[in-house]
Amino acid sequence: MDMKTRVSEALKTAMREKAADRLSTLRLINAAIKDREIAQRADDGAEAGVGDAEVLAILGKMVKQRQESARAYEEGGRLELAEKEREEIGVIEEFLPRQLTEDEVNAAVDKAVAETGASSIRDMGKVMGALKGRYTGQMDFGAVGPMVKARLG
Repeated sequence: MDMKTRVSEALKTAMREKAADRLSTLRLINAAIKDREIAQRADDGAEAGVGDAEVLAILGKMVKQRQESARAYEEGGRLELAEKEREEIGVIEEFLPRQLTEDEVNAAVDKAVAETGASSIRDMGKVMGALKGRYTGQMDFGAVGPMVKARLG
């Protein structure tokens, strides 16, 4: 079952169960996917749709946004709003693959450097492209970038 279908099925289940908070988050996910599809149609005019890799990227971005919001709410003393953001993160993460451990990330970076034949900082784009192609949604690329840079630098 593709990611869009999984989200749609979860949305229907949440409606049946009258789970308002979960339903709200699932609708946000669905809206983000539809926005991406509309943007694609405007760009190429094709009806190709959004693939699983793009849905994973959308979900990863949504989690990151909510983490930043929760942090800001906590700093502002708005703990109830921070908790709501964390609940949304929990719903979104149900659709994301398991996050890699630090050791697994290191091994993946080593493997990508070896596979691409990267030898200098100029090859960083190739390494990051290989990692994104294989591990979208499983690692934080903002944290991986400096690791790759350190290995190549």
